[in-house]
Amino acid sequence: MNRYPMVGHGLHGEITRTMTDFLHLPALRGGLFALLAAALFGISTPLVQKLGVGLGAFSTAALLYAGAALIGLLSLRTAAHEARVQRSDIPSLLAMAGFGAALGPVALAWGLQHTSGASASLMLTLEALFTATLAWWLYSETMDRRVWAAMLLLLAGGMALVLDQGLQGGVQLMGLLAVLLATVAWGVDNTLSRGLAERDPSQVVMAKATLGAVVTAALAVSTGEPWPSLSAALGLLAVGATGYGLSLRFYLLAQRAFGAARTGSVFAFAPFIGAAVAFGFGDRPAGLLMLLGGVLMLAGVVLHLAESHGHEHTHEVLEHEHAHRHDDGHHSHLHDVMPKGSHSHKHTHEPMTHAHPHAPDVHHQHVH
Repeated sequence: MNRYPMVGHGLHGEITRTMTDFLHLPALRGGLFALLAAALFGISTPLVQKLGVGLGAFSTAALLYAGAALIGLLSLRTAAHEARVQRSDIPSLLAMAGFGAALGPVALAWGLQHTSGASASLMLTLEALFTATLAWWLYSETMDRRVWAAMLLLLAGGMALVLDQGLQGGVQLMGLLAVLLATVAWGVDNTLSRGLAERDPSQVVMAKATLGAVVTAALAVSTGEPWPSLSAALGLLAVGATGYGLSLRFYLLAQRAFGAARTGSVFAFAPFIGAAVAFGFGDRPAGLLMLLGGVLMLAGVVLHLAESHGHEHTHEVLEHEHAHRHDDGHHSHLHDVMPKGSHSHKHTHEPMTHAHPHAPDVHHQHVH
């Protein structure tokens, strides 16, 4: 039976069918969201370095997350379109705020003041390694030899970068180690956020960013950090809104589509974008070890993205609430009046066995 009744035969029809199949790959939607998140965050890294000159790490982080909280507030959806955050989600939100909105940005802000923006951006690629490892451990996400090989390449690239910075002197190395601490914190944050990916991403962004802004602002005041100028404050708020708020929103949508490990791997493109912007600002030239680290990291990202996964699998009975559509092959429940497009409500999945390409989203967490 022709899956594409409006598509003709011949070369043109074959090309059209190929394009249609490509556009329906399960990782494409998640990959595009992750790339958007990566681009926004990658650009923000060298901008934070420039705008945060003379400011403390706490005040810088507070302004970044205040901007992110504002974006979360302005983009909230109704309960009919996105599932709301539940009381049971509060412990995860608090932990996410502690690691991702307090420890991570503070360590990064301090590290950016003590190392080059390009090196810090490339070092952040290791965030994918920590995220993938935790996702495999906590969520049993599929991790085959290709994925492990990709992570080893990322690790080798990071080690080359550490050696490159070590040759530049102790202060540079300490700054890079602070950036490494930020990547570990965000790896924990990314993995925790997987459990909230089915909630309204804007609500998650607003809650997490508000908690982070309050904590870091209190620390900035208590430690007597200098107040930023109006121009620096507005600049950091804008960077926080886009590079942190919108980036996190897209990141959560990507996790919803294809899991924490793969989202983290695609997000590893962010440091390369950040490095390009940093070099455009006149950062120091790249050394051989730095270039080697970048090549190894890029190879790891490409290898990870080349993964293809499909087989026969069984869906058990599942009741949950999240935004969904009725044309995805997994939501066949009935409505008195069938809604159009994406909508959210509690619903039940009946048992089903079928085969198709898939990624470890909320419906595909079976054991391999």
